[in-house]
Amino acid sequence: MSDKLKIAFFCWESLYSEKVGGLAPATTQLAEELAKDHEIHFFTRGAEDEIINGVHYHYYQPYGENIVEYCGDLSVNMFKRFKEFDGGKFKEFDILHFHDWHFIEALHLLKNRRTILSFHSTEYGRNGSSFGGWYDFKEISGKEWYGAYIAKKIITVSENTKKEVAWLYNVPEWKLSVIENGVYPNEFKLNIDPGEIKQKYGIPPLVPVILFIGRIVYQKGVDILLDSIPHILKHRSDVQFLIMGDGDMRYGLEEKAKQEKLPVKFLGKLPDQECKEVLNACDIMVMPSRNEPFGIVLLEAWSAKKCVVATDIGGLSENIENFVDGIKVFVNPESIAWGVNYIIDDAEQVKALGLAGYKKVHEKYDWKLIKDKTVKLYKEMIKSDDRQDILKKPQKHKTPSQKNMRGRLKKEVKQKTQQMKKHEKIKIPSILFV
Repeated sequence: MSDKLKIAFFCWESLYSEKVGGLAPATTQLAEELAKDHEIHFFTRGAEDEIINGVHYHYYQPYGENIVEYCGDLSVNMFKRFKEFDGGKFKEFDILHFHDWHFIEALHLLKNRRTILSFHSTEYGRNGSSFGGWYDFKEISGKEWYGAYIAKKIITVSENTKKEVAWLYNVPEWKLSVIENGVYPNEFKLNIDPGEIKQKYGIPPLVPVILFIGRIVYQKGVDILLDSIPHILKHRSDVQFLIMGDGDMRYGLEEKAKQEKLPVKFLGKLPDQECKEVLNACDIMVMPSRNEPFGIVLLEAWSAKKCVVATDIGGLSENIENFVDGIKVFVNPESIAWGVNYIIDDAEQVKALGLAGYKKVHEKYDWKLIKDKTVKLYKEMIKSDDRQDILKKPQKHKTPSQKNMRGRLKKEVKQKTQQMKKHEKIKIPSILFV
């Protein structure tokens, strides 16, 4: 096996074409880190192919009347684009790494290859840890189930998401691995004057600012944050709030903030540099999510040495050590207000919690460390395939050691087959495809 692998990423967003949420930095930055030692091809939405930071980006612009049709078109056509670079005059891909549900049709067509499906979230999680009966929910959940069924390995971004995927889709333990998201810590801490940045948004320099960054959707709990504001203002009347991001709840929440005369500014999506400036200018970052598989914004806040108040759920609960590098609260307005009020008047403690988070990202979440974990899993998959090949090859003259090896491998394969059969009671859904 060559040390240099050829790896395909399938992801519907990236930092350089169409960015939606945390999936874009998570996959783009992992790809760039892998590209330092390996050949990486990134199949995603966009216009003309390009190479950025060593990663080969291959684009297609899909069409569909709804999100399911849209991603079906994306998936099938990206399979065709994949075939342009797989075999023939090119080396075949060693690993095919799919990110979330958007490419399940392509995963189906390539199911006999070395495939990995990363769950960065689930449809159940995106719906705020609850089930839905509408078309999109059922279709996407069905695709997630089938992807988990046919992928050779599954990666989740936290232990909590691992348990969620196993519970939702009846996935056996041996198939699941946890590899966290990462961050480039040094990219977020800026040498700025926080007061100047606050003034840019009409806020006096010494007024405390509470910041939210993320998609303004039900899962992220921005409505809960708005309901917590009156409780916070009772404790400290001068606090201001900045909401950065976009989503289907934005208009309604903006109207609510106006009607209730809340000290909130909705900034929309900002360019990266402005986003980092606001992050560095804020006093406390709040993450009020109903469901959070990992929470990459947490790592970005810590990288800027910011104190975080976050709901005690999912990856946030796993990653934050309460009262050491953050404050964990319940998923309700009163508890979020309590967490903010507990810390907001203690400038030294705010600083200490941010510094502890900063140390943690350097020790545990640097992309170099995450890359090593990922490559280890890739190579284990290839090694496992090589062992399967030993079983298939005829052995005319076997030494005792070869006989023993073959016997051990047969026993291992039999055990894993029996494990799989326990989880194959449900028929494959008729959502497929081509």
